[in-house]
Amino acid sequence: MRETLAEWRPAVDAAISDLLPRNVDDEYLESFFGAPTYRYDSEGIQHALSDPIWDLLDRGGKRWRAVLFLVFVEAFGEDPEAYLPYACIPEILHNGTIIVDDVEDEASIRRGEPALHHRYGQDVALNAGNAMYFLPLKVLTNDPGNLPPERRLAAYEMLTYELNRTHLGQGMDICWHNEDEVRVDHEEYLEMCACKTGCLARIVARLAAIITGQPTEVEDAVANYAERTAIAFQIGDDILDVEHSLGRAGDFGKEFGNDVREGKTTLLVIHALAESDPDDARRLQEILAADENTDEEILEALTILEETGSIEYARERALELAAEAREEIRELEFDPDVTRRLAEFTEFVVERDV
Repeated sequence: MRETLAEWRPAVDAAISDLLPRNVDDEYLESFFGAPTYRYDSEGIQHALSDPIWDLLDRGGKRWRAVLFLVFVEAFGEDPEAYLPYACIPEILHNGTIIVDDVEDEASIRRGEPALHHRYGQDVALNAGNAMYFLPLKVLTNDPGNLPPERRLAAYEMLTYELNRTHLGQGMDICWHNEDEVRVDHEEYLEMCACKTGCLARIVARLAAIITGQPTEVEDAVANYAERTAIAFQIGDDILDVEHSLGRAGDFGKEFGNDVREGKTTLLVIHALAESDPDDARRLQEILAADENTDEEILEALTILEETGSIEYARERALELAAEAREEIRELEFDPDVTRRLAEFTEFVVERDV
């Protein structure tokens, strides 16, 4: 799967640059946004939109959503290159949510560098992040695949549905890390992941199914595969945050103890609070609820997570979700090589080290 990601990333970035060039000029602005009523300030738009967006994109990111979309298109018997512009939709949406999420979480670091709101200001970052919810819709307007009207409408309606649920997930996440005590259970946490992370993955799968004209039952199956894979990915992210901070993973590109520092409710935290002794549970709650923590206090919380077996518990749950994802596509008539790559991807999201 790593090879597939590396193979397609340059093509995905080139497609994104067609949608949003690195260098904005009046000709592009008029062709993309329509004729100005008076006159565009291309220099200002360059500094406020293109520069910060490409700053984030150039820092890395695996582009797995875009690549997974292309793998699905291939699985449905179509040429992935013919639908490459559509791969930009989930990738740009994902990066837009990252920018807004970092502002809301008051994050310091993203992909190893200052979060965009620290580099460009909160106003620029929020505007750029919000713009990235709408830029991808232009792909459907331009209709590079010459889709029938009913498929374009279905794609619009799908994006509206899934993006609305994305904000439900973010709302739950924000609420929980602003509360002094963890009050949610495993099922509520998984639902938050299904909305916040899973809906973006469902967009990947459903978009590929819609534009290639797949029946509803196939669309549902690949959407369920993508959702469960994304939840496993989120749990893997939570695990990496702890293991990186304990010095047992690669360069994760985030601040030391990022999730604990932000007071995040994760599956590891929920498990640790249920399984640790009362004194440790109370101490973990105190650290998570604090406005500021020292590195020593962060390490204390991470140690509690480790000693209660919460890392392994979370990994086992992620592997179960990965297995459920593979089961969703078992009956679909995909090429064996594509099925293998889709299966490998469910393992990659859990076992990766960055």
